[in-house]
Order: sequence, then structure tokens, then C-alpha cells
Amino acid sequence: MADEIRDGIENLNYLREFNFDKTLPELSKKLKGRTVIIYGAGAFFETIKKHFDLSSLNIIGISDKRFEEHKKDEEFLGYSVCSPDEINSIKPDYVLVSTKQNISIIENLYYNVIKDRSIKIMALVNKSFLTLVKEYFC
Repeated sequence: MADEIRDGIENLNYLREFNFDKTLPELSKKLKGRTVIIYGAGAFFETIKKHFDLSSLNIIGISDKRFEEHKKDEEFLGYSVCSPDEINSIKPDYVLVSTKQNISIIENLYYNVIKDRSIKIMALVNKSFLTLVKEYFC
């Protein structure tokens, strides 16, 4: 329980560091009318869901490796789940990656998972180019 609380506080501080409260409305405006699948169903996304209103994003599902063997009509935090391999058949407009370290995940999704190039992939949390370079090389 103490680890969950510590992780939640750490995740919330991380979101504050990247001004998620200000970038979420901008993202919602940009993606208005577009369908979204969230990729990443871990503690980080749980923190986002708990502390921020995501209702302005048209989230049609959540995907994660842990859902590769999911049950029909299974849900996570109120969203339908899908395996990464099902993303192509669902055909969302966007896949938003909800992890802190997301460069390798975005790269894997682009080259190995999502075959439909009309599906755009991006990070849910907007970071500066310098931050991304530091994360990638450090």
C-alpha cells in the first residue's frame, strides 16, 4: 500500500513537471472528433485517470501487453481492453502511449505492431525534445 501511494505521488509530480494539466486540454482540442486507444495500462495511467478528466478524449479502448489473453468484453478502469495486435482491426485515429519512458514503446508500436500507417502514434504526455534525448541516451 505504501509503495502504491509513493508511486502515485511520484507519477503526479512527473505529470506536474510536464504541465499535463495544461497540455491535456490542448491535446483534447487537437484530437476532437478523433478516436483514441490508450497504450499502457500501468500505475502511470491509473494516476492520470484518477487525477485528470479524460472525458474530452474519445477513448475507445485501452491496450497493453497484459491484455494479450483478455476475456471478451473485459474492461480496465471503465475502458474496453484490447491486445496490441487488435489495434489494427479496431482502426483508431490515434494511439496515445501512457508511459513515462515511451520512445522505445512508440518505436516498437510503429515498426512491429501497427501496420495501418493511417493510425498515428504519440505520447500522452508532451515532453520537450531535450527531455526526450536525455531519456533515450541516459
